[in-house]
Amino acid sequence: MQRFQYSTDQVIEKPFNWKQMARLFSYMKPYRNNLLPLSIIMVLITTAVRLIIPILIGVYTLDKAIENQDANLLVMLILIIAGLYAASYLANIFRIRWMNELGQSVIFDLRKHLFTHVQGLSHRFFESRSAGSILVRIMNDINSLQELFTNGVINLLMDMILLIGIFVILFTLSPELTLAVMVILPIMFFISTSLRRNIRRSWQTVRLKQSKLNSHLNESIQGIRVTQSFTQERENMSFFDGINTETFESWREASQKNAMFRPLVELTNALGTAVLIWFGTYLIQGNDLSIGVFVSFAFYLGMFWEPISRLGMVYNQLLMGMASSERIFEFLDEQPIVSEKSNAVDLQDIKGNIDFENVVFSYDENRIALNGINLSIKAGETVALVGHTGSGKTTIASLISRFYDPVSGAVKIDGHNLTDVSLHSIRQQISVVLQDTFIFSGTIMENIRFGRPDASEEDVIKAAEAVGADAFIQKLSKGYETEVEERGNVLSVGERQLLSFARALLADPKILILDEATASIDTETEMKIQTALKTLLNGRTAIMIAHRLSTIREADKIFVLDHGQIIESGNHDELMQAKGHYYQLVKAQFNMLNAV
Repeated sequence: MQRFQYSTDQVIEKPFNWKQMARLFSYMKPYRNNLLPLSIIMVLITTAVRLIIPILIGVYTLDKAIENQDANLLVMLILIIAGLYAASYLANIFRIRWMNELGQSVIFDLRKHLFTHVQGLSHRFFESRSAGSILVRIMNDINSLQELFTNGVINLLMDMILLIGIFVILFTLSPELTLAVMVILPIMFFISTSLRRNIRRSWQTVRLKQSKLNSHLNESIQGIRVTQSFTQERENMSFFDGINTETFESWREASQKNAMFRPLVELTNALGTAVLIWFGTYLIQGNDLSIGVFVSFAFYLGMFWEPISRLGMVYNQLLMGMASSERIFEFLDEQPIVSEKSNAVDLQDIKGNIDFENVVFSYDENRIALNGINLSIKAGETVALVGHTGSGKTTIASLISRFYDPVSGAVKIDGHNLTDVSLHSIRQQISVVLQDTFIFSGTIMENIRFGRPDASEEDVIKAAEAVGADAFIQKLSKGYETEVEERGNVLSVGERQLLSFARALLADPKILILDEATASIDTETEMKIQTALKTLLNGRTAIMIAHRLSTIREADKIFVLDHGQIIESGNHDELMQAKGHYYQLVKAQFNMLNAV
């Protein structure tokens, strides 16, 4: 079974760089005056306690209190050590609490930033990517950063301080023994460095496989009816098994590479301990090292390998964070092809005059969608766009809403070039009703209110009554408070379109675009809508796109398009008398209906 491959998600070949990680860590800046410094203070307390206690146990307890049989000093040391452990315990509680809050806050901010940015991207961005791959970036990739922000950053700081402190203390206690033990460190660093590139690529591959898996799941759920209709469940499952297996294998490979680091550190620890016992015994026998210093040294050496091991884990978290941040920043660096100028004008209370001046538009270099379009629509006019599929009707509607900008020429509303106007000010005065109506999860009332959240219940009901939706809504179990699931699957296609009409009309737009909006409504319901539209469209500019030509008879003007050009224009009667392309379309549709 052949499937669409999500080619936009690829392993991004970039070297590990701290500049990009600094960009990621910049999301911690809003918390640098509260959560971050408090957490750092707790880290310093915990680290200081860990560095002090081995000296108290070895040098002071063994070499002074016990060797000199000083009971008072011993009791005092025991109380001091107990107090330090209590302080460390409390500091750890607050550190964990504040770091969890910091980590979750950063994830919240990052996800909000990414979602806000994605919402502002152009339609072309969404047309070139599957919904599943976008979902992976916003959810999975950001989720994978939680451990890094919650524990990784603070552990990195704590372990670096701990390592430096231990190293200084070890040299202070016995330079000879320190040099002997540390001789094996270069070997460990050489081996671990060779793993870094492979580990980073492995985590990038994991993110890629997850993206494909989520894309396929989204596609399968959305298209389940088609899958079942064509009895393709087995083939679909086979394809899913393939992607699922690839995802599993990529995780296993990355995990195996991660798992190699800890045993490497433990092996180094074992070698270091062996050197400590051998050379430490030699120094004790020569009276160059006391038992207490040896014990303290052993404590510090054990502590030394622990942060080394954790640093390896933190580095792996950084590698995972790098792989995820590359994919997140790829989206954040994506710029909308339709953007506002810095001095964009806010258009308030437009009249609704629309002009296309020699507009040329192409979705790609190989196909011209509109070629030299010139048309003028006066405020309050109802204009229909007709033509074969691919003639450019929906493209004209998309340019009016400024979902795209023309390659050349200008689209103007009330004499203002849309490229000079702010997107929000123009789009909030335009409502679009599509053939493929999207219903959000929530109540009927909330769905109709979507374009005008502050509308009263009375206004919502009036809008529903005007388009004939009130009749079926009242028959639902809870009326306007009835919950509908994603895409409104509990409603018929016609009922969803009626809700979309009510939603658009409640928004009270100055320009209303109906893109095949009555295609799935039965003839009786369509007649009710046509009657309602005569009143509702009064004072509004309306652009109607329809294959069902009976719905546009009353339009003030009809533009007939073919291969991106306007070949005829006029009202219904004028075009019928001309007996041109429009006449042939009406005649063909009439004959088809009679044949049925």
